[in-house]
Amino acid sequence: MTSTEIDRVLDEPDALRLLRRGELELEGRLVDASNTTLRAFVTLDGVTRRCVYKPVRGERPLWDFPDGTLAGREVSAYLVSAWMAERDPGFALIPPTILRDGPLGPGACQLWIDEQEDAEQVVGFIPMWELPPGWFRIASAEDDDGERYALAHADDERLARLAVLDAVLNNADRKGGHVLLGPGDRIYGVDHGICFHAEEKLRTVLWGWAGKRLPDWALAALDELRAGLRGDLGEALDEHLTTAEVHATRRRVARLHARRTFPDPPEGWPAVPWPPI
Repeated sequence: MTSTEIDRVLDEPDALRLLRRGELELEGRLVDASNTTLRAFVTLDGVTRRCVYKPVRGERPLWDFPDGTLAGREVSAYLVSAWMAERDPGFALIPPTILRDGPLGPGACQLWIDEQEDAEQVVGFIPMWELPPGWFRIASAEDDDGERYALAHADDERLARLAVLDAVLNNADRKGGHVLLGPGDRIYGVDHGICFHAEEKLRTVLWGWAGKRLPDWALAALDELRAGLRGDLGEALDEHLTTAEVHATRRRVARLHARRTFPDPPEGWPAVPWPPI
């Protein structure tokens, strides 16, 4: 294939059509992932892109999430992000994601995001003496040589929007490595297989705004989202989540809007996923 076949930017409808109807050709496995995660080419009508294919049969059993449900949660996270983005483009934070059949059976299929080679760092472990002014320090650590580091993130509206979305999704695994800086300096969040639990499970590295007032754009988005969850969006989530999980999502959104603040770290539950990056 030529480079132009995979470099041209696709708009959202075309990307979804490609993911749904394209032919999958497996390229390799991402060995660092805890569940079977495969990179593949997907081709339709002469258009080829990379994607991530996560077959249900490769999902590792978890003690607190029902078996075989992670792919549906990935799709549900995208549905929420896409619904919010139709009303506020700043919430276009999750790459197009669908549920489809593939070489290893049904699974989640998500458009691959190539990070910029010179991408700015917005979250990660930073040597304490190099911590940029205005960054939020979430935790401290030392390496084997005693060098002190900070787990920290930028005070960046793009990350703040992702933090709001994670609170809505009840994301139990927002690692720093799940935050990508793609073309056009767009922030993307990936890996949403353990979201939407009916119990509070929020674990994230993006705690910098904890307890702070939600911006007006967040309150407006949450207000609209309450209506969507009672209507077409709620119906779409019903296809992938339990009734209790959809109801819990409605309650979370209503609570966030009523309190008008970013959530605080949980008590009795680890606030930061492991490993954090």
